Amino acid sequence: MEQNPPFPSPEELRSKLSEFMKTNFGDKVSFATFAQPNPAEAEGDEKPPTEPRDGFAFDFLPRDIKAHLDRFVIKQDEAKKVLAIAVCDHYNHVNYLRRLEQEDAARAEQTEYAKQNVILVGPTGVGKTYLIKHIADLLDVPFVKADATKFSETGYVGGDVEDLVRELVQKADGDVARAQFGIIYIDEIDKIAAAGNMVGRDVSGRGVQTTLLKLMEDTEVPLRSANDLQAQLQAAFDFQKRGGKGKKETISTRHILFVVSGAFERLKQQVSRRIAQGQIGFSAEPRVVMDNELFQFVRTQDFIEYGFEPEFIGRLPVRVVCEELTADDLFQIMKFSEGSILRQYERAFRAYGIEISFEEEALRLIAEEAATEKTGARGLLTVAEKLFRDFKYHLAGSGLTQLRVSSELVREPKRVLERLMAEGHKHEEAALLASARGFAEQFEKEHGLALSFDDAALQRLVERAGAERMTMSELCAHLFKDYQFGLNLIQKNTGQSRFVLNREAIDAPDKFLSDLVVRSHYPLAPADKD
Repeated sequence: MEQNPPFPSPEELRSKLSEFMKTNFGDKVSFATFAQPNPAEAEGDEKPPTEPRDGFAFDFLPRDIKAHLDRFVIKQDEAKKVLAIAVCDHYNHVNYLRRLEQEDAARAEQTEYAKQNVILVGPTGVGKTYLIKHIADLLDVPFVKADATKFSETGYVGGDVEDLVRELVQKADGDVARAQFGIIYIDEIDKIAAAGNMVGRDVSGRGVQTTLLKLMEDTEVPLRSANDLQAQLQAAFDFQKRGGKGKKETISTRHILFVVSGAFERLKQQVSRRIAQGQIGFSAEPRVVMDNELFQFVRTQDFIEYGFEPEFIGRLPVRVVCEELTADDLFQIMKFSEGSILRQYERAFRAYGIEISFEEEALRLIAEEAATEKTGARGLLTVAEKLFRDFKYHLAGSGLTQLRVSSELVREPKRVLERLMAEGHKHEEAALLASARGFAEQFEKEHGLALSFDDAALQRLVERAGAERMTMSELCAHLFKDYQFGLNLIQKNTGQSRFVLNREAIDAPDKFLSDLVVRSHYPLAPADKD
């Protein structure tokens, strides 16, 4: 049956698109065509679509998840416990619905469930992202992370929040069935809290919250963005190929777990103010940072006063707080976490041929310095980068093979570096001298001519290798590339087979060899008389 209105043929579609591009962008923009898809098969021959593979399986207990997180994240025990329970509740319900869909699809569709979406509160660098990432790794589900500040209500200023769901599909290598069990993590959610005195359109606050509401419940997201021209062109050709048949490709957010996080500094102030006003009974003095003891008094109304829509905060029933890290916590992270920054520095120095090791007292000093940065575990990287940058620069290629990080090194890095550089120069010089002697031995094996260097020549070779940034073998091969021919000629003329090279041979190798050859032909040449 002919479509009404009929869908344009590929030639007509290309013509219309070319005309549109020329009208709007002029002759400077051309429209490139691509190969027409194969004609659609006859309806009787059409193959049934292949069902997507659903390889998701969940059989973890809360303590299994917490034990996994303990390997990577130090402290935050209460946060780990709450997250582990929320994740198990969410995915156990997913398993229940999947079984029910096979038995009674209508009943599964009518089953109501309040999703265990999570809001994470805590200062920067305490492991909020790390917790969720390692949960996703354990469950083997796609994981997408984004900052809330990059989105706008409709995507005309920032990104489109629905792109997060599409990115899950990309992380799942196009497997939509697997992507629908993924985890979406949105950081800096406190930055989109709408200001109370906002007048007019709030493209980065209330509007984004409203758009996220649909995603966090159960909605269908098109796999192709309306703002993606290439995707829409492909959709048009797919539509033409199917002759208008088939449903629109979408992914459901019903089983996707959403986690949002932020520092919420003003939220701490709100709760502390209520405690100070006597609205909340509190036996101890409130702490400077948000912790579990203080967070237990946070109400939904506090989030609303902060600037969140009631509907939005209501879809985040699981509320988790991460505590600020102390110097001792940072020490524990370096020493015991499987993701310790020390592994990073071990690999970095090993790439330069240096094995680095750490004394416990040195780690405590680094942790204390990092704690003053007030950026959590990120402070460790800040302190370590500043401490080790000069060691990497000056010790790489110095011949030094061991670096022991002691408390002295942390307290007085410049003095220790100077001492190590002097030691490294000795190692480097010894290695270069050994390489020069090795060249002479190899020269004799290959050409039957004994070659050696006097002390002045060896010292000059070391100086030139360092100044010209060449290995000793490369330098000798360059300086003495023609010596086997010249020395062979001298051997034929005089029978001499042993040669000692001096400093002159290093500074002017061609002239030195030429003089030797001349003397072998004319023993009484003026050079000899001198």
